[in-house]
Amino acid sequence: MRVDEFDFELPDSLIALHPVEPRDAARLLVVDPATGLADRHVRDLVDILAPGDVLVVNDTRVLPAALTGERIRGESRAAVSFNLHKRVDAHTWRAFARPAKRLGLLDRLELGEGEGPKLGATLAGKGDTGEVTIEFDLGGAELDEAIKAHGAMPLPPYIGSKRKPEARDAVDYQTVYAAVDGAVAAPTAGLHFTETLLQALSDRSVGLERVTLHVGAGTFLPVKVEDTAEHRMHAEWGEITEATVHRLNARIAAGGRIIAVGTTSLRLLETAARATGRLAPFSGETDIFITPGFRFRVADMLMTNFHLPRSTLFMLVSAFSGLDTMRDAYRHAIEDGYRFYSYGDASLLMRDRSRDEDE
Repeated sequence: MRVDEFDFELPDSLIALHPVEPRDAARLLVVDPATGLADRHVRDLVDILAPGDVLVVNDTRVLPAALTGERIRGESRAAVSFNLHKRVDAHTWRAFARPAKRLGLLDRLELGEGEGPKLGATLAGKGDTGEVTIEFDLGGAELDEAIKAHGAMPLPPYIGSKRKPEARDAVDYQTVYAAVDGAVAAPTAGLHFTETLLQALSDRSVGLERVTLHVGAGTFLPVKVEDTAEHRMHAEWGEITEATVHRLNARIAAGGRIIAVGTTSLRLLETAARATGRLAPFSGETDIFITPGFRFRVADMLMTNFHLPRSTLFMLVSAFSGLDTMRDAYRHAIEDGYRFYSYGDASLLMRDRSRDEDE
């Protein structure tokens, strides 16, 4: 398909720079290809979902992966900054550098601001598009803790270009159920949940299952080709355990609906079911690229934020609920002042079952 089929005009004023408070007060556009659109709020999930349904959430924890410091070359020093985006091994990360032109192979780096010990590293590789490979002096859990101590939350470019990171982002840009360190971008649909809402859903016998997919900064990369067939997705590491699969399959067998909270959860679920058509345990990297024509096997609903035009995520939601349906939904959202992107409002999408019936 042509990428321009997924384009739309978005007023800059609708890009949210902070979340609403409390989180579950965000608006929720319910999108059903069969019945149309309904304006609700996230807290209304208690009324929308039924006993026996199950939410599948991504419990990855965002590392404060935006690092600033100095490049050291002999007596020369220069200010540099990095956004870590993919772990290579215990000591090594790939990152986007600014300004990359100041960096050369084997340059020493001292990262971190203020007084106290800095995080030492060496520039081990440099690409043509601002991507670099950094080999840190520390490794493993010790490196993770050092990154937490020296880094800031890696806000998406459409927020970071409009304001600097704030102390509140350390909380705002993390889900309440985050548990497994490794992401450099938040699974943003999950940002809408509060402990109060989760308890209310539990009281209604709506289940909650955790999967892990470490979101990479590649989720923000633009699609630069003209045809979706030419685009190559970034790979992200994910895991669904055998115990989780057993419980989800039991829910499905009992007639419960699977609600993927976020495109990351949905991509991991569908990756785990791709081989056989039935959900199975999975651990490894996935680069699944979902566009219209994809046959979904697991998720009945998708809760997700509003995405960028021409993005792989808008392609995914168009595959899930239908391109015409999502064009209408986004047109309504823009006209009605819904807030977009990571700190914005949410949508609850019903799967387009019309194509399922044809197969």
